[in-house]
Amino acid sequence: MLGLDHDAPDYLVKAAEQTRNLDAAAMRRLADAIVQRYDAGRFVFIIGNGGSGLNASHFAEDLGKSSIPDEHLRDPDRKRLRVLSLTDNLGWIMAAANDLDYDQVFVQQLMNYGKQGDLLIAISGSGNSANILEAVRWAGDHGVETFGLTGYTGGKLKQLQDDGLHVELDDMGIVESLHLLLFHWVLNDVHARINQRGRYAVQQTANA
Repeated sequence: MLGLDHDAPDYLVKAAEQTRNLDAAAMRRLADAIVQRYDAGRFVFIIGNGGSGLNASHFAEDLGKSSIPDEHLRDPDRKRLRVLSLTDNLGWIMAAANDLDYDQVFVQQLMNYGKQGDLLIAISGSGNSANILEAVRWAGDHGVETFGLTGYTGGKLKQLQDDGLHVELDDMGIVESLHLLLFHWVLNDVHARINQRGRYAVQQTANA
């Protein structure tokens, strides 16, 4: 943990260095993958544990609500992104953990919901969380594309995932913070593309 050895100014410098090292191409690929599911009407599932689990919930909420302009939220016919954080079904998580094992809490849900062509975003700072790996293995066997978000060495997840973004740093707090930072850019990019805003706005010709 960098905060053990660095005062606040140095800590911020270290965090900024890691921010500059983020893989922008991977961020764009994640946004592409989400927009592809929106266009195809497929599901985006997000999973994680602890702080990464809360990031999963946060990202799912943002994508579900904020991909739609506020003025269209009450429109029942507005096309919406089908996105779900599997960290939020508390009853199912407790039942799977109690009746089977904790490594089953996400994959059991995927067995009900997941279909070929969906996307699974798997967040694991260590890359070695057993419940994440079980879900990613199932997804790989059933045509669900996987995108991993990792830290440290990337662990087993980095080897199993179809694509991903790796923060090569042994500090879980900064890893989780950078994951959330990139999620907000991805959200903004997805919103702009779906709604043709910002740099994706349709340019009006002079004669229009």
